[in-house]
Order: sequence, then C-alpha cells, then structure tokens
Amino acid sequence: CFKHIFFERINCMNAAEQAQHFVHNETAFHLGFLPTEQSNELSRTLEADFLRSSLDGVATLQRVDREVLAMVKRVFQSAEYSGLVAAMEQTLRSGGRIAFSGCGATGRLSILLESMWRTSCRDTVGMEDYGKQVFSIMTGGDFALVKSVEFFEDYAVFGRRQVKELDLGAADLLVAITEGGETSSVLGTVAEMAERGGKVFLLFNNPAELLAERLERSRDAIRNPRVTVLDLFCGPMALAGSTRMQATTSEQLIAGGALETVFARLSGEKENIDYAAAFEKLLDTLEAPETRKAIADYIDFETEIYRQHGKVTYFTHDFLLDVFTDTTERSPTFMLPPFRAAQDTVSAQSWAFVKDVFYETEQAWRQAMARPLRCLRWTMPDYEEMGVSDRIKTVPAILEKDLLAFRIGNDPAPERCEREVDCAVVVAFGSEADDPEFRAACAAQCSPYKTVRTLAIASEKGDFSLPSIAEDKRFLRLMDHTALKLVLNTISTGVMTKYGRVSGNWMSFVALSNKKLIDRGIRLLSELGAIPYEDAALRIFQAMEDAEKMQKPGMERICAVQLALTQLKTEQGRI
Repeated sequence: CFKHIFFERINCMNAAEQAQHFVHNETAFHLGFLPTEQSNELSRTLEADFLRSSLDGVATLQRVDREVLAMVKRVFQSAEYSGLVAAMEQTLRSGGRIAFSGCGATGRLSILLESMWRTSCRDTVGMEDYGKQVFSIMTGGDFALVKSVEFFEDYAVFGRRQVKELDLGAADLLVAITEGGETSSVLGTVAEMAERGGKVFLLFNNPAELLAERLERSRDAIRNPRVTVLDLFCGPMALAGSTRMQATTSEQLIAGGALETVFARLSGEKENIDYAAAFEKLLDTLEAPETRKAIADYIDFETEIYRQHGKVTYFTHDFLLDVFTDTTERSPTFMLPPFRAAQDTVSAQSWAFVKDVFYETEQAWRQAMARPLRCLRWTMPDYEEMGVSDRIKTVPAILEKDLLAFRIGNDPAPERCEREVDCAVVVAFGSEADDPEFRAACAAQCSPYKTVRTLAIASEKGDFSLPSIAEDKRFLRLMDHTALKLVLNTISTGVMTKYGRVSGNWMSFVALSNKKLIDRGIRLLSELGAIPYEDAALRIFQAMEDAEKMQKPGMERICAVQLALTQLKTEQGRI
C-alpha cells in the first residue's frame, strides 16, 4: 500500500485516508494564513509578463524586491537590532560563540554567514582567533546544502539535538532564522538554547502577533522571555511561498549587517555602513535600464539552453557558496532533477550545476565553508533516542562521504558537456573578472564545452555584464553577496517562469517533500482550480500515489501537483 514518509510507518493508509488525515489532523501545517505563503498582488501577472518579454518579467520581480526596503529601514533603527549587535560583540569579546540556525534556504544562509565570517577573519590580520567563534546549524547538517533532508524540518527534536551536539551554553548566542516563523526544527534550536541559558535572537518574516495567535510552536518561542524577536515582515514573496527570495534577502541583510558591524568593531574600524542606504542604492542600480536588460538577455539565453535540452555548468570561485545555493534551490522550487552524486549513473542529471575553477572537490568544499565539513553522523539508535525511529526505514545518507560525492571541484565532469548545446557559464564578480589566474583557470575548465559565456557582475568583462553594480570588498563583503543573490534569484526565477514552471505567480511544479509543501501544493490546486481545500487534498494525495507508481529509474521526477492540475483542467474542459 501507499505510505508517504510523513505518516507513521505502522499505519497503512490509501490516498483518500491520507488526505483525510492531513486535512483534519495536520492543521498545524495548514499555513495559508501566513503572508509568506500567499500570492503577492504586485507579481500576480508574473507568468504573463515573462511570456510577453523578459524585461517586463524582471521589472515585476524587482518591484517586489523593493518592498523589502521599508522593513529594512525600520529594523536597522530598532532597539532589537541594536541589542543583537551589542550582544554579538559582547559574546565574541568574552570568548563565547555565535551560532546561526536555519533550515532549507535559511540553513544555507546560516552556513554562508559562517563562511563569510571565517573567511574574512582568516584574511584579516589580528582577527584570526575570532574566526573559530562563529558557527552554523543547518537542519540535516552540511549535507542539506545540496538538498534538504526529507521531513527533518517537521521535528523540533532534531534542532534540539544539533544544539546539544554543538554544546552551546550560557556564554554563547544563537541567531535562529526561519522565514515563516514556524519551522519546527529551527524552533527546536530556540527552545534548547533558551533552556541552556544562552542568549537567543529569533528572525522571521511574518507578523509576530499573527504567528503567536495561530501556531502554538511559534507562540512558545515568540513569548519566551529569554528570546528577542526581530520581526522582518515585508509581505508575500514575488513567487508565492518561495521564501528563498525576499524573505531570505531581508534576513541576509539584517543578520549579515549585524555580523559585519561586529567584525568592523573588533577589527578596530570606526566606519559605520548605512545598510538601508546601501540596499536602496543597489536596488536603484539593478532597476537601471542597462542592468535590467543584461539580466533579461541572460534569462533568454539560459532558457534557450534548456529548451534545447542542454545543461548549464557554472564556474566560479570567490562566491561558490552563493552560486551553489541558488542553483541547488531550483530543484525543490521548480521540481528539477537534483544534483547527482558522482557514482550515480542512473538518475537524471541536474539542469544546472556549479564547480570551483581552482580546487578539487574535497579542498573546494573546505575552502567554500572555511572549515571542515560538519555532517550529521546519526545512527538508528540516535533516532530511537529522539523518538522518531518509527518514521524512518533506513538511516538517511547524509555523512561527509555522501556530501563529497557531489563533485563541485575542478575534477573532470565529461557528463556535463556531452552535447554541443551543453554550456559553461563563468560567474565573475568585480575584480575577479580581471584576475589573470582566475581567467586562466576558467579557460582551462571551460575548454571541453562548445558554448561558453561569462556573466560578469560589477564588471564589464562579460558576455552579459552588469558593470554599474559597485564592488564593495569591505569587511564581510555583505553587499556584494546581496547583489549576487538578487541577480541570481531573478535569473533562476525568470528562466523557470519562461520555461513554464510557474502558473501566475505560483510555483506550480513544487516538490512535496514536507508537510508545509504538501499544504502549499493543496492550496495551489485549490486556487488555480477553484475547488475546496478538502477536494484539492484528495487530488494531491491521489496524484502523489500515481506519481510514485509512474516513476522509473533515470526519469526526471514526476510532479504530483502538475498531475493533479492537468487532470482537474481536463475535467473542467480547460484542456
């Protein structure tokens, strides 16, 4: 019988029974009332805009990016933000540790913040010892950089366990980041850290009072007297539910701004960066006609590669984690084949991949993270101890060796350039584009590809150039990382919209890999098909069962939401 991973293995329910169970017993994951899960009026015509022209589509996405600005101005002036900066500085000066925790996009952000800190400390005289005092907690460990570990985010106990394993205590500080404010694993890190007497700050992108009113797990964290809340509410996402976009951008600015300010103080610099003004200037630059056109032209180029069934491999170095993050997040957002491990010759290859031009894989991982890999080594007794062994058939493959199987280094990858249409894209930022060593390494790595292009940000040395963006190498390079994030988010969303993976402004090819995403798929079907939630739930669970039966080795994953939507449109006479 059909058994979905999120329901107890001892139960054997068919699709209709699972739908009823989800509708009536999983209400804690019915999240349509949250703004981050809703459709944004500013981007409701996103699909039509991109079909009309990429320029129009880019403008639509950028309108929603600008909505972040008002919130940023407010939060940077708040007492809570000042308290975060002061607490971070005091913690590090007294020898304590700072840990950022997150899941999915915010987990990748947490790892990026740690890497930015450690890299800058390593490269700055007098700051070397501080480098070892900042950490990240990613739900599922470092392996989840590649893809979130299925169902882990639904359990607070996993977050608690990761805090325990890092041995955080009263001298330390936790910055927990959850876009929706309701991710159980991240809230687990909050609860555990508060109980251990450490300082706790919680960042999220929905109204605090709404969360506290509707969700018990959120209320417990928000109203905990040991927790300082930074409410970063900035409205719905440009792509409904895609919190990798504006939500994570705002969190990167706020958490990154605090961390960079502390770096400046510890290193003896007296210069204060006005992050709100810097962000506003960046938005102005990205919206300039020549910049917008370069982004739109690149979107058209990459879309055409995929239409010809080609693959794209990005080559970069300084910003490897940033490019990696945007590239791997396309898989769950748009139901694309995930990154394929080196020994896997059966699964479909990912449409896009990223590689470092200087180092082989093991060193590339270490260099990007600025530390050894930190993967979970949990065994079945660990899951039994946490009380979740009945949800697990086999221990997930999330060890260091499993992560190293993704060859992000300059190791040969002949499978990425088998066809003439397969393309190498150099992603260069600022002075990197002029670096002779970087250029030579890129030329060597790209030589097997028939098609090679350069996307140059803060430089004019590319086939697609955005020279008006100003490179800023100060401290942690926060604004450089933010500029690249906005460009890549716009490109990947634009490409997938033009390719047909977006309906209106909904990601209609969403992968249903946890309870929140199942709810999102149901709501999407309900809205696009104009049917009640309960009816949509039945159709989604039936489609999940059908997709599981239809899936064959080597096939790209079948999207249950699309199966259900196509069947419904057929019944309604719309196909």
